[in-house]
Amino acid sequence: MTRFDVLTVGNAIVDIIARCNDQFLIDNKITKAAMNLIDAERAELLYSRMGPALEASGGSAGNTAAGVANFGGRAAYFGKVAEDQLGEIFAHDIRAQGVHYQTKAKGTFPPTARSMIFVTEDGERSMNTYLGACVELGPEDVEENVVADAKVTYFEGYLWDPPRAKEAIRECARIAHANGREMSMTLSDSFCVGRYREEFLDLMRSGTVDIVFANSDEALSLYETEDFEKALTLIAADCKIAAVTTGKDGAVIIRGNERYIVDAHPIEERVDTTGAGDLFAAGFLFGYTQGRSLEDCGKLGNLAAATVIEQIGPRPMQSLSEKAKKFGLL
Repeated sequence: MTRFDVLTVGNAIVDIIARCNDQFLIDNKITKAAMNLIDAERAELLYSRMGPALEASGGSAGNTAAGVANFGGRAAYFGKVAEDQLGEIFAHDIRAQGVHYQTKAKGTFPPTARSMIFVTEDGERSMNTYLGACVELGPEDVEENVVADAKVTYFEGYLWDPPRAKEAIRECARIAHANGREMSMTLSDSFCVGRYREEFLDLMRSGTVDIVFANSDEALSLYETEDFEKALTLIAADCKIAAVTTGKDGAVIIRGNERYIVDAHPIEERVDTTGAGDLFAAGFLFGYTQGRSLEDCGKLGNLAAATVIEQIGPRPMQSLSEKAKKFGLL
């Protein structure tokens, strides 16, 4: 028996979420629908210009861990915070979700990471992230027994920005594969892919990563093509399993010559897309570690993504397991 279904590794970030219009993004030179890395000075400036905001523990992989736990899975998380108020908020929130989290906080400087997320009227989110203490995550934060005891270790592509985190991920992969476990990653966003295309492809082709999550834009960027079918063919050859989300059309799940097109789960209102990809990964990995078919994994992922799209904030406010049961998925 393993102790954990899914271990996720990522940037431990507190999200500060506010609504705005497109003109606000233009006036403040914010790239829409992307994750923009910013320094401490710009973080303070944007925070001063935000309207009423919601603070919630976030970070891509943290959201995924919380989603797995919400489904009833056994989740663990590695991510670095500082010994400050936001760090305490993050640690409390993720543990309250039922996630194992023991990464040691590191002093008071740099402070805990925060992301100012501006949600426009179309539900699209534009993230402006000050990484802060995130950059301190390193191989010394890898808990070997946790990696060895997790069926799948999943990490976010954003970790390729802070250099020491790469060492931590490679150490996780070594431990995971030595214990017959699997590694998974999300490409995070197309700008991230643009920065690290060759390194991401090497992770896949070398077998360091077994399962890859991407949206259609990220898949196209990874292979520098505008032909989606070509991108799907190439990604199928480069990794064991690929799960590519296609927005309102759902997702395409690929394993070798197998391909499953999974329709999106219906939503009543598109409120906020923050965390949609993270929760898709949560649903998929929960299903995968429970031995479900790839098609069912895609359906669970789409259900989780739809649930978070209908609310403000990246972590579900309702029981995903109960919702999955309602729709006959559990």
